[in-house]
Amino acid sequence: MDLPRSFTIRDASHRIDNPFDAGKLATLGRALPLSPGTRILDLCCGKGELLATWARDHGITGHGVDISTVSIGRAHATAAELGVADQVTFEHGDAAGYVSAEPVDIAACVGATWIGGGVPGTVALLERSVRPGGLLLVGEPFWRAEPPSEEAVRACHASSREDFADLPGLVRLFGELGYDLVEMVLADEDSWDRYAAAQWMNIRDFLDASPDDELAPAFREELDRAPLDYVTYTRHLLGWGVFVLRKR
Repeated sequence: MDLPRSFTIRDASHRIDNPFDAGKLATLGRALPLSPGTRILDLCCGKGELLATWARDHGITGHGVDISTVSIGRAHATAAELGVADQVTFEHGDAAGYVSAEPVDIAACVGATWIGGGVPGTVALLERSVRPGGLLLVGEPFWRAEPPSEEAVRACHASSREDFADLPGLVRLFGELGYDLVEMVLADEDSWDRYAAAQWMNIRDFLDASPDDELAPAFREELDRAPLDYVTYTRHLLGWGVFVLRKR
């Protein structure tokens, strides 16, 4: 049980595996009612940056689950690097269906709502782990503008226009699920740039170091088209944010 190797190569230099930079993650932490002892469950925790930095900066405790062995290894290293290995723990496993043994103050899935088959299923999954009155953190893409073509949709990593809502539609959906949107922090074009462009460098470094690898042809094709797709479509069409929800 693991992510395909292509994912770890593409995201090799990322500390945060989504279109947030360190400043955005810190802003989100300051926007939340975090204090020493706040308990957080982070499903699809990636390299553990959310839990580790908030443990350092706010004294939270937490547990992260991710299917990637590489990411979990990096998460343990990050916790040790930041001196919070006694506050946060990480587990290699399938986050789909994972429920905390004890209720937590905040349950998060930041950018991987596929684990619940979409936003409704992921909200329902997170709800099973959070205490009454606690918060959910949901990271999700949304359309900033109407995609003009199928080519634009594909460039935004969607199979169809219906894969993502626009921002009002996403907020409306949270209400239909019985939740108030009580905070949000959105990616901007600069934080998107740092996420997307770093992948191009990672791919090029891999191609230079491993030209005969079985993944090299596909990565060569990706690098030929990804930067142009990004500046033509993704950068201005696709939004992303973390939405803070409290049950009504």
